[in-house]
Amino acid sequence: MRGLARFEGYLESFAVTPRELERRAFGRNAQCAIEVAENVATGEILGYAVVLTTPYTYDLKPTLTLKELYVEPDSRGCGVGKALMRAVAARATALSAGRLRWDVLPGNDRAEAFYQSLGGRRVENWIPYVMDEPTFTNLAASQPNRVEGRPRRPPRIRRER
Repeated sequence: MRGLARFEGYLESFAVTPRELERRAFGRNAQCAIEVAENVATGEILGYAVVLTTPYTYDLKPTLTLKELYVEPDSRGCGVGKALMRAVAARATALSAGRLRWDVLPGNDRAEAFYQSLGGRRVENWIPYVMDEPTFTNLAASQPNRVEGRPRRPPRIRRER
């Protein structure tokens, strides 16, 4: 994971420790699934894929999001990435997922060519957005002065588990 953080330029804010990885990926209430490609002769990790699952969306099928796919530079071009994607696709099939999504770092032409060779396609009708922690913290703490217009029903926000 540090290799990916270095490649994508966020190593200085990388916070994953072995203990946290164990808890968050393999613990009782796992937050993700991880597929690992390993050289069985040496035990060396060649690559990995982190997958998040959104339980259901409009079609009542889960969406799998490939959050990270990384193959060590010396292992690229040997089928490791394809094997990892095959494992992710098998997970999606087992869960009867409706779709598998992922993002590609702009300028990573090799990654785009790789995903396209597997049948992946660029999504043209969605624009990715992000809100960082200080911004969503400020938004959560803000109080509207008034609501414009008159809603037909008073707004209610329910939080359910």
